[in-house]
Amino acid sequence: MSNVTGRAAARLAERIAPLMRRAHDTADDPVKSPRTAVVVGRLLATAFLVCFATGLYSHVLQHPASWLVLPTRPVELYRFTQGAHVISGIAAAPLLLAKLWSVFPNLFTWPPVRSLPHLLERVSIAVLVGAALVEVTIGLLNIVQWYPFPFSFRTTHLALAWVVIGGLSIHVGVKLPVIARHWRRRDEDRHGTSDAAGRVISRRGFVTAVGAAAASAVVLTAGQSVDALAPMNVFAPRRMGVGPQGLPVNRTAAQAGIAPAAVGPAWALEVHSSAGTRAFDLDALRRMPQTDVVLPIACVEGWSQSASWRGVRLIDLLATAGAEPGGPLVFTSVQAEGAFARTTMPPEYARDPLTLVALELNGSVLHLDHGYPARVIAPGRPGVMQTKWLRAIEVTA
Repeated sequence: MSNVTGRAAARLAERIAPLMRRAHDTADDPVKSPRTAVVVGRLLATAFLVCFATGLYSHVLQHPASWLVLPTRPVELYRFTQGAHVISGIAAAPLLLAKLWSVFPNLFTWPPVRSLPHLLERVSIAVLVGAALVEVTIGLLNIVQWYPFPFSFRTTHLALAWVVIGGLSIHVGVKLPVIARHWRRRDEDRHGTSDAAGRVISRRGFVTAVGAAAASAVVLTAGQSVDALAPMNVFAPRRMGVGPQGLPVNRTAAQAGIAPAAVGPAWALEVHSSAGTRAFDLDALRRMPQTDVVLPIACVEGWSQSASWRGVRLIDLLATAGAEPGGPLVFTSVQAEGAFARTTMPPEYARDPLTLVALELNGSVLHLDHGYPARVIAPGRPGVMQTKWLRAIEVTA
């Protein structure tokens, strides 16, 4: 039986091997060299690491640990980190494609597996490539808020981020001798492995084109969060200054299912604490001392913009209600459904004098799409945590 199996395997190998070699020769190009893979790979690794670090910070802000004290300064910290997250994610898309193109002929090497370590290496690369492609794809879809997949974006995006970074670490460890040998041009020349011109483009031309593609993708989208690039924002779905009261909106009142009666004259903001429950209607909030602050709205999709807010300082409102923010605060929206209809705020934000229950935006009463009659605005927090259409605040012990 083993002889029959062996002969069958040998015949199959005889037929497949020429096909694999032909495919390898067709896909091969002098530009697709270790040097090219290293040059593009270090750019891609940088983008992945920036994306991972900033994404992890965003996750911590959205799911804060009770023991962790989060920074409220600088006020634009999250605007910077999340802008860097999306910018590096967008840049990673052409870099990832270029990296895969540069190593594509290796897919057709024969024999496909030479040893157990080689098998494990190929499996780890397959996991890394698959996870990276899915991670970048769903990240780009999240920017435009299109979710054609049946799984949770946030949960999957975080899990895949760990898989990508773990796979990248293993890959770099395995390929470290090759990376060291081709890290610098003079090292490559010393080993006699300098690339010739490619079939269509030289290696330098290819790397330049990849860099230009990544830079163009960034320049034509980063204007959604970088003021200086705002005039060049062609492809990002949000534009600075475009929206009600000159500020973009992610989720409108209609999309959130806000009924007019729920924010009508009968509306009141309830504050629940150990001291009891106090209700403040809109007139009562307006009679309280008002504070003006300039704070950004920075959303996980990457867009951000600073705006002028006016309202009651949260610490003053809590003091009037006889509440002390010794623990996390829970904000409940009029919005009945949605992942952030209820949000939690660590006490350090509640104590910050810039944190407001905002009633006005850019000099006029809040537009309904911006959270009328009242919303939260705090320094350094994701936009999804800046609860709109406030209904209640619960102060925990």
